Amino acid sequence: MIRRLLVLLALVLAPIGAGTAAAHQQKFAISTVSLNERTGMIEIAHQVPVHDAEHALVVQRTGNPNIHTPDIIGSEDSREAFARYVTRRFLLVVNGEIITPDYVGSEITGGSLWVYQETPAPEGEALIRINSQILTDVWARQENRVNIGGGTSVQTFIFKSGDVAQTAPLTR
Repeated sequence: MIRRLLVLLALVLAPIGAGTAAAHQQKFAISTVSLNERTGMIEIAHQVPVHDAEHALVVQRTGNPNIHTPDIIGSEDSREAFARYVTRRFLLVVNGEIITPDYVGSEITGGSLWVYQETPAPEGEALIRINSQILTDVWARQENRVNIGGGTSVQTFIFKSGDVAQTAPLTR
């Protein structure tokens, strides 16, 4: 369900970066926060263009110091170093408690790196506070979209460098 929603979202938003050459930074990331009723987990999926991720590893010297030329596609070390960076740059507060979601894994789909996280959902309603500062320390013009919810009731926040966290309900 979440994968299907994310693929649809990626197809809808793909024209955003279509005007730029593949070798240029696109300076956007998309995260989706949704509730999986079947598992009782809050699932988080981050989508970052591979080229942006590799450039960020060079600029920030994130991860393994033995990585000289980052290769997100060909090197699990590079991919995992960037995934760790992503998880540190995304704030999640659930019902007033700062949460560190578990890292589930990452994968490459097309020209994007997907980073997956999850955390147990609270009983009843969940009020979440989020802030996505992925790559804002690399580019001042970075824009991060965070979609909350699923189906026909999705709320979207846009974060840029220095923006404050935003709050939304995560309904069942």
